[in-house]
Amino acid sequence: MSARDTAHPLDELVRDDRVHRSLYTDPSVFETEVTRVFGATWTYLAHESELPETNDFVTRPLGRRPVIVTRDRDGEVVVLFNRCSHRGATVCRAEAGNTRIFTCPYHAWKFNEHGSLVAVPFKRAYRDDLRQDELGLGRVRCESYRGFVFATLDPHQPPLAEHLGPAARRLDEWIDRSPTGEVFVRHGAMRLECRSNWKLILDNSADGLHAGFSHRSLLTMRHQRYGAGVDMQYTLEDVDAGAQYVQDLGNGNTFLDQRGEIPRYWPQAAPSPGREAYEAVLRERLGDDAALEHLEAAVGSGMNLNIFPNLLIIGNQIQVVTPIDVDRTVMTWWSTSIGGVPDEINSIRMRLQEDFPNFGEPDDIANFEECQRGLAIPEAEWVMTHRHLHGLDEHLDEHGLVTGPASDELPVRAFWRRWHELMTSERKLVAQ
Repeated sequence: MSARDTAHPLDELVRDDRVHRSLYTDPSVFETEVTRVFGATWTYLAHESELPETNDFVTRPLGRRPVIVTRDRDGEVVVLFNRCSHRGATVCRAEAGNTRIFTCPYHAWKFNEHGSLVAVPFKRAYRDDLRQDELGLGRVRCESYRGFVFATLDPHQPPLAEHLGPAARRLDEWIDRSPTGEVFVRHGAMRLECRSNWKLILDNSADGLHAGFSHRSLLTMRHQRYGAGVDMQYTLEDVDAGAQYVQDLGNGNTFLDQRGEIPRYWPQAAPSPGREAYEAVLRERLGDDAALEHLEAAVGSGMNLNIFPNLLIIGNQIQVVTPIDVDRTVMTWWSTSIGGVPDEINSIRMRLQEDFPNFGEPDDIANFEECQRGLAIPEAEWVMTHRHLHGLDEHLDEHGLVTGPASDELPVRAFWRRWHELMTSERKLVAQ
């Protein structure tokens, strides 16, 4: 059998230096990837802090599959298909809540926290033909890492820790900005809808080049109003000449590290409502040194950590990318609080929802939507991903990770390699 006979049709569309426009615009590609990509790897669903009590639940999408994430009586997190085994209706239609029994509103079949079918109205109608033990909700394999809950439908997928690989260390660094190593996701979210393909957002997630151009009006305004050094002013210069860098963390996970440009977080943070008042209260109560130590964790983080395929850690917030259609995506920004700090610190962290999601993300959404418009041109076939590909600027860091300058399109290439692996895999996806 020749190589031509064994080649997959996608092989010609994902190359080292470019990808084909159809991968963003073809509905059939989208229908395949929401099944294969979001089912065949570890996909982020929820944070354990959203389920503080026994029988708490949230409902989320796994690709396009509706699922329930709940905490059982033993304190373990369980993920279930949100689909009644009778006629296929969603069983749970609330975004969050607490219940021991999930009751389908259509015909009142009842399921417990582990998905087992426990009651059927007028059961006598089935005589002896109802096999309840075979009619539970499908259960999905899930694992957590430091509170972050992921799920997969690939029974052969290695453990979550292996999927995270070096990304786990970066996630640890982000979580451990908390004095107690605790992060909480309990404060609601901001949802932004974008008329573009979801992969355009991932292409941008570790793009160190665009900020100085796409966000220039915001950064210039802050420079003029508050002076140099405030809020990512370093992106207005030659970003490759500075201390930022990008990394391929393996398995499609990528990283943009800006921390080398941020000697102190609080003085370089953009002003926010209540900032001066909170700072004055903390200085008076704790003294200058202790107050400033806590304030360092109130803003920023200088990290863009991207965990394939849908979890982005940006600053102090969590962004989840949810594909809706080939040209429609929802981005959900979750604010986070941390343990071991005064209440004022977490109040400042909540106010960050009023910052970049409102003033910076609209710039990005405009780019994503205009990319989608441009990609509709069939005669212009390719999207280029080769910045720094053939240069001498990439190297291996002390952990053996491929590392490049801030404007390197290394993260884009890493994403597409993993996407191609999953899209061309023949593994069968199943519930437990």
